[in-house]
Amino acid sequence: MSGTSHLIQLWHIPSTKLLLRSSNFYKGSYLVPAAEIHPTKIFCKKIQTTAYRIVNGSYVPVPQNKKQSNKEDIASTTLETVGAFQKLPMVMPSVDILYSALRKAKRVSPTKGIANIAKRERNRAAKQLDFLMKELAVPLRGYAENFPDKKQLHPYEQSLIQLTLGDGNYEQVLRRVDALRKKVVSVGKEHASLCAKSLTKREAGERLGEGMKKLEDIFNHEGKAVDDLLNIAKTLRAMPVVDLETPTLCLVGAPNVGKSSLVRVLSTGKPEVCNYPFTTRGILMGHIAFNYRHFQVTDTPGLLNRHDDERNNLEKLTLAVLSHLPTAILYVHDLSGECGTSPSDQFFIYKEIRERFSDHLWIDVVSKCDLLQESPIILNTEDVSADNPELARYQKMGPEGAIRVSVKNEAALNQLKGRVHELLVSQMSRIKSSESNQENKGVPT
Repeated sequence: MSGTSHLIQLWHIPSTKLLLRSSNFYKGSYLVPAAEIHPTKIFCKKIQTTAYRIVNGSYVPVPQNKKQSNKEDIASTTLETVGAFQKLPMVMPSVDILYSALRKAKRVSPTKGIANIAKRERNRAAKQLDFLMKELAVPLRGYAENFPDKKQLHPYEQSLIQLTLGDGNYEQVLRRVDALRKKVVSVGKEHASLCAKSLTKREAGERLGEGMKKLEDIFNHEGKAVDDLLNIAKTLRAMPVVDLETPTLCLVGAPNVGKSSLVRVLSTGKPEVCNYPFTTRGILMGHIAFNYRHFQVTDTPGLLNRHDDERNNLEKLTLAVLSHLPTAILYVHDLSGECGTSPSDQFFIYKEIRERFSDHLWIDVVSKCDLLQESPIILNTEDVSADNPELARYQKMGPEGAIRVSVKNEAALNQLKGRVHELLVSQMSRIKSSESNQENKGVPT
């Protein structure tokens, strides 16, 4: 109690001089307040305090109340953003982890000062096994802890994991890695304990050999989980980085309609351009610079005229981009009949996507106009119905207001670039408006 009152006394006299007096060296130093005390008032806006309790002679912070921690958890989850794949830890091949650990463990020497040969040998054996166990387990624990929980990722990145790696494969590999770690720790501790109980030098050596062989066999047999995690990390790091605060133009359409060619014209992206469906086998990213402003362009896999349950993972990647990223859409149509998807099928795909993502800014483009005659080619396999005048018009001219371009003879490309610039500037205004609205919601009234 006297110590508490003394602290309170010092708190109320910040201007008081403290005299350091020390007599003999062995008595140490102590603080004595000066004789004259002037109490002062202290005004502060907010003081953050932390409670502590004493455990084994050390100060341990006492957890704050649950309400405060819950608020912090909610705040951390609302600040989710993309970019987690670029922060993934580097994963070593399982062979490298194993042989590095074995090499280091064999160099571990017994504790100095042990004269008895049997005791020294069992000490060395126990230490080597314990060291080997830790060298194998520590990297595995780091992988399990530092690879992000899929549920805490941005919805776009969650979709990329599911569609690229397969449903549940990411979590399964992490579980296998953690199970390997637990097995290594359990077996390592068991055999290290056996070594420590050895009665002779020979027995300690034999148990050491058995323990090392057991750990090596476990890692060779189940280390494929580490190699699978290495491949996952390489795949995810190769995913394009999307900045949510930078306006993004997403090119959408049926397969082989000319999206990749337009990406090469509009941006720095260099996707593969071939005359067959599903040339684009992932999300490809490029960049545009207009008047010192930088924008993003994505080339997406083509969409076919079918229900979502029948779509492949490439098509689902396109829908994930449109669903989870703030994008403007450049929808590409091909009425020449060369893309492999009939104009009527393209019409129904277009109508579905336009209705589903009606809140996106939009530009329609009819590509390959150099191949179009006065009457565009209509595939023999499709039926032209007079009952649907909108479809009939689409087959001849495309959607209303579409820009007719040709990459081959550069027709209307400058007009398209101007429209794209205007669209991305509008998208930037939308993003800033959305950010300001979120900030205003977070400010208490």
